[in-house]
Amino acid sequence: MVKIIIRLSGALAMTVWTVLTLASCTVSKNVPQDRVSQPLKAFHCVRPSFLQTGDTVALISPSYHTAMENVTKTIEVLKGWGLVPVVGPHVGKIHAGKYAGTVKERLSDMRWALNNPNIKAIICNRGGYGTIHLVNQLRLEELSAHPKWLVGYSDITTLLEMEACAGVMSIHGAMSSHLANNSSDTTSTLMRDLLFGQVPCYRLPAHPLNKDGYAKGVLVGGNLSTIAPITGNEADATAHQDIILFIEEVEETMHNIDRLFNLLQLRGVMSRCRGVILGEFTDCGADLDYKDVETMLSKYLSKYNIPVLCGFPAGHDKVNLPLVMGAPVTLDVNKKGATLRFDIKGEQRRVQTEDIMNQAER
Repeated sequence: MVKIIIRLSGALAMTVWTVLTLASCTVSKNVPQDRVSQPLKAFHCVRPSFLQTGDTVALISPSYHTAMENVTKTIEVLKGWGLVPVVGPHVGKIHAGKYAGTVKERLSDMRWALNNPNIKAIICNRGGYGTIHLVNQLRLEELSAHPKWLVGYSDITTLLEMEACAGVMSIHGAMSSHLANNSSDTTSTLMRDLLFGQVPCYRLPAHPLNKDGYAKGVLVGGNLSTIAPITGNEADATAHQDIILFIEEVEETMHNIDRLFNLLQLRGVMSRCRGVILGEFTDCGADLDYKDVETMLSKYLSKYNIPVLCGFPAGHDKVNLPLVMGAPVTLDVNKKGATLRFDIKGEQRRVQTEDIMNQAER
């Protein structure tokens, strides 16, 4: 109901109130709709083709500037994988002291990589901040015209969410900033293997904050402070039903993480979740009376009848295991531990995360 109130005053000093009731209204598709009352249906994303030796892979910088030394080293890493790396025309530029070029330049490199059918994957050089500038510039159709793997995390979460909304899977994984100097660690080798078709099935040890349950859904999410600002936009993958939400964070205060998580609740995101995966919360200050961020978030999550997996090694810490975003997944959490399986075609490979973490701590 919309009430239009009109006050008329004349010689008789009479006030006339007119109330119009609109039985129905048409909302422009350009106007963000209320995601709480009108959630989108569950969605399906296509899996880009896995890479083969000789495939071309693009390196771009849609966010902060990356040292060219890292780009040069990553080129050699990709060549060692049997790939043909190409670099975005504007990579290496600096704008306003931090950005990897102007919005126009970063957008141009993104389109250059997306529109070239010979490029089979796009690896982002670095996160930071700036991908939000591209959200209303890119059309979802541009992301789906030539489905290809987009790889990144942190601020690149914005683009991974857009990929899911466009109906294309992507990889939350290592970028040039990591590959350049850590090409042989598990974070890098698992991502390489995933790009070439070996799909990890993660087995995790029990965690005291885990919440038992079994769920299927589409994996979405990433960096919390990057997800929250785009809720309600067409790039918001959390607007869909039947999602498994993954979140991680770095160098944020506990109270700000509380604010961002409550924003997701107010937007109705949690009502659409079938499960939640808490990743790494690296260098996040404990300015509230909780042991850590995971303990605080677990308090909120306890009221939802969904499984919760705590401590998944992905995010800004030493180990950042690759995740296929937009993929249908099965999350199984019980007293013995947890399993995260990607229900997509590929060579399934069991990965024991406890072994990886123990090795990383040596």
